[in-house]
Amino acid sequence: MGRPVAGGPGPRAWVLRLLLGLAAWRGGAAGRSAVCSCCPGPVRNGSSVASYCAARPALELQGRCCLSREPEPGVIVGLDLGNCSLTFLCAGFPDANTALVIDLTENPLGNIPNTTFQGFTRLQSISLPRALECPGGNMAWDLNTTHGDSRTCQGQRNLCNSSGELAWLCPENSQCSPDGPGLVQCLCSGSYHGYKCLREGTFPLLLFYGTLGAVTTTLSLLAWGSQRRKAKAS
Repeated sequence: MGRPVAGGPGPRAWVLRLLLGLAAWRGGAAGRSAVCSCCPGPVRNGSSVASYCAARPALELQGRCCLSREPEPGVIVGLDLGNCSLTFLCAGFPDANTALVIDLTENPLGNIPNTTFQGFTRLQSISLPRALECPGGNMAWDLNTTHGDSRTCQGQRNLCNSSGELAWLCPENSQCSPDGPGLVQCLCSGSYHGYKCLREGTFPLLLFYGTLGAVTTTLSLLAWGSQRRKAKAS
């Protein structure tokens, strides 16, 4: 049902987040382009994505995606991968985690693990082959309807609000937060951080980034010196 997180970010987590953030910044546009073109052709006329995009002047179609023009240009709002002969989802599918509308109909897809939609907190409508269940199960959606060979799941529920049973999953000094259909995570409250949110106080960002900068500079100098020695030797 959920994905409880034992604690908040410690120093190692901050390093990982920084590196992932840099990678996302450098590769975000490429990732969006990949998922929008992982299936040939444009968004299909009559698909839920085409209808959603056409009704909103601030959106535009690009490949198989519906993208925002403002206030966040290039953000994926809709993704139509219908009738693409997919047996599994594209490797770049996680880059569509900002989508509100997704269409995966008319594909011979096998079962899709719930974790595939981890982070898809904005998703409000997804159309699937009828044989597949809604991500996260019926409890994760307001509506589960079928028509012909397709199934549509609408209105993603915030399980943190709809069920008190999830409250005990989070440790003290943390709060439940949605993390996609049928998924939740526990985030530290206020100034608490660290393992199981047991540490209180402001995270020492200045010390952390100062240490990280010093280590990065040292490694860069060592690499530069090594290259110089190799160049002289040759």
